[in-house]
Amino acid sequence: MEIVRAPGGARKFRFASLADPGRSILCGMRHVRGVLFVDYVRMLRSQKAIDWSERLAAEDLPYLAMPIEADSWYPMATFERMGNEILRTVARGELFPVQLWGRYQSAAMRAANPALLAAGDPIETLHRFRKLRETFFDWLAVDVRQCAPGSAQIVIAYHMGMIAEEAAAYQTMGFFEGLLELAGAKSIEAKFRSRSWIGEPETLLAIQWSQ
Repeated sequence: MEIVRAPGGARKFRFASLADPGRSILCGMRHVRGVLFVDYVRMLRSQKAIDWSERLAAEDLPYLAMPIEADSWYPMATFERMGNEILRTVARGELFPVQLWGRYQSAAMRAANPALLAAGDPIETLHRFRKLRETFFDWLAVDVRQCAPGSAQIVIAYHMGMIAEEAAAYQTMGFFEGLLELAGAKSIEAKFRSRSWIGEPETLLAIQWSQ
């Protein structure tokens, strides 16, 4: 895999081979809730022209045919490989569509969990996310480390390969941008203070907003 620059300076990933997800062994011991897993499955199912048996691991394929239960747990390793294929085939290696998808997920998550949103109160909304986060992953993948009026710091640690970790971080950025906007935040600015996928100790997302 190499990173190339698309017209206009946008960053894209060029994959050297279909079997190069850069996955972490840790993912094989972790799980994601079906309410998130189903989004990946739906996206792959929508790509009718692609033979996923040539791109995914054999153990991933049954999930494309079976019903996905929102409250059940599914393997993180499969989730990572599916995410890599979505980045490759649907997003064309671009991170901006992944970030936008995260914004879409915030609205879907709010619909599935109405208590998540405190209308007009971004801080309370983030506190409520803290209480719900354990329902999405069976480890601390996303942690709201600091939260104050107009700002928050969020640690992201999915423990995946470099490609998947960066894409998931941008998806998470979009999720919190969307969630805070739903809660009434204005002029939202989000940026990464540090990034684990380039070898830094952790991925730290800093968000500022006004009301």
